[in-house]
Amino acid sequence: MTVITTIEDLRVLYKKRVPKMFYDYADSGSWTESTYRANEDDFQKIKFRQRVAVNMEGRSTASTMIGQQVAMPVAIAPTGLTGMQHADGEILAARAAKKFGIPFTLSTMSICSIEDVSKGTDGHPFWFQLYVMRDRDFIERLIERARAANCSALVITLDLQILGQRHKDLKNGLSAPPKLTIANMINIATKPRWALGMLGTSRREFGNIVGHVKGVENMGSLSAWTAQQFDPRLNWGDVEWIKKRWGAKIILKGIQDVEDARLAVESGADAMIVSNHGGRQLDGAQSSIEALPAIVDAVGKQIEVHMDGGIRSGQDVLKARALGAQGTYIGRAFLYGLGAMGQPGVEKALQIIHNELDLTMAFCGRTQMDTVDKSILLPGTFPQ
Repeated sequence: MTVITTIEDLRVLYKKRVPKMFYDYADSGSWTESTYRANEDDFQKIKFRQRVAVNMEGRSTASTMIGQQVAMPVAIAPTGLTGMQHADGEILAARAAKKFGIPFTLSTMSICSIEDVSKGTDGHPFWFQLYVMRDRDFIERLIERARAANCSALVITLDLQILGQRHKDLKNGLSAPPKLTIANMINIATKPRWALGMLGTSRREFGNIVGHVKGVENMGSLSAWTAQQFDPRLNWGDVEWIKKRWGAKIILKGIQDVEDARLAVESGADAMIVSNHGGRQLDGAQSSIEALPAIVDAVGKQIEVHMDGGIRSGQDVLKARALGAQGTYIGRAFLYGLGAMGQPGVEKALQIIHNELDLTMAFCGRTQMDTVDKSILLPGTFPQ
């Protein structure tokens, strides 16, 4: 049996156990995938300053994100179709996050509904990610459902007014559940664990949407609805409208530009996520870790700055923290664990990241998260 020690080990197992269309959905980017690759590659260019003869006892990775205590400065990112990576995937990932003591963020485009996740975690607070649709009545109902489910923060995604050109999804004919084509059936036949799990659950459609929108009672009508509903007119006025209706913590996801970061501050949001949607929207955009320092320098004292994109280790988390991110988010890293092993796989991913974060912090001569800054990095190796 393979001993799993890294996120990459989980990815390899995940690829073996999950149907190709869902693996490709998670582990790919748009167009040439240059931004998708840069998100990871740019982390590798940053080097640490190793320190010695420093007292390493009493270390803690504990921190806060939007005032919430977290076991480490990491949250589970909102990812669509998570319940297609593993049966009841959103519930399992939320349970793993609850057990570990970090936030879980549920996507609008999840398979398990807001209510499913709330029930599956005994009403434990989680965050909800909102896509802004043309149907404002539906958005208002989603907000009310999130409030009723005890969600403690709303994450508004700003960078998906239109969908990026994702070639693999187009070639695979991505759908949930997968269409019963010959190619899909042959591929699924090689993934018995996944197939048995899916046979054992009734959750195979977009739970936050199907049955909650007039005229959307099945997957046949959903695809046309989503094509019409993602709102290209999304603007800062909509953020203000949502903020008033929500009335609690707001996080804005998808900030890549200093000017947009300043507008995010003016919007009154509690935090922003420096993000390029995992390289899945504008190919050719800079990596998140490259964009982070300038945004922190411009607005970091006025708003909490988080980041996502390319994080595959606890070392990446520490580098982001050193460059000013109060919190980070993992998407693919937890999906690899989920698809590979279900809830224990997500727990394993979190344990790996925590262990790497803890040890690296120690080698850099730090014992507490709030003492981590640029001084732990080798000058000339990190973006300014």
